[in-house]
Amino acid sequence: MISTQTYPFSLPPLPYAYDALEPYIDRETMHFHHDKHMKTYVDNLNKALEPYPQYHHWTLERLLLQQDELPDSLKTSVRNNGGGVYNHDLYFSLMAPAGQQPLAGVTEAFGGDEQWKAQMKSAALGQFGSGFAWLVSDSSGALSIIALPNQDNPLSLGFYPILPLDVWEHAYYLKHQNLRGDYIDQWFHVINWEGVKERMSGRQY
Repeated sequence: MISTQTYPFSLPPLPYAYDALEPYIDRETMHFHHDKHMKTYVDNLNKALEPYPQYHHWTLERLLLQQDELPDSLKTSVRNNGGGVYNHDLYFSLMAPAGQQPLAGVTEAFGGDEQWKAQMKSAALGQFGSGFAWLVSDSSGALSIIALPNQDNPLSLGFYPILPLDVWEHAYYLKHQNLRGDYIDQWFHVINWEGVKERMSGRQY
């Protein structure tokens, strides 16, 4: 995971073929989303950190967790670009070709599969403008769903991020235009539940 990298950060390869998530997430969207949008966040984060060698040994998770310790001239860039790198890395790694069964430990916490989907979709649709819906856990391990704007990250709020749903328009506009709800319904088919299970069982900052 890129979260354990230090400066200079590099764009990790997509963990599957560009067309592996079709027909739910299309090849063209995956290409532009990963190779163009995420790469821009990586490049901008490196550019922002370059003049600050005292933070070159900090991992991405540490940068996000300890944003308050950064100089004011660096905080915004780490929040936006560091968050963009972390959020996208997790988003791409927690999708997989369709066919995995939902994780009962997640869905039962919300009353069942349909109830979990409804709450996740509601959070994603309710996020005004750009942002992410998140499945997170708190320090006790209790699960909840939150929505955060732009590239804000649950780590900075004291939550452990488990599963992100990107609702920036670039995540779905080529295929679904303005129909965010259609994209969300398709995303449920390609969740990497094995990856979710690993994050839940290996929870650590």
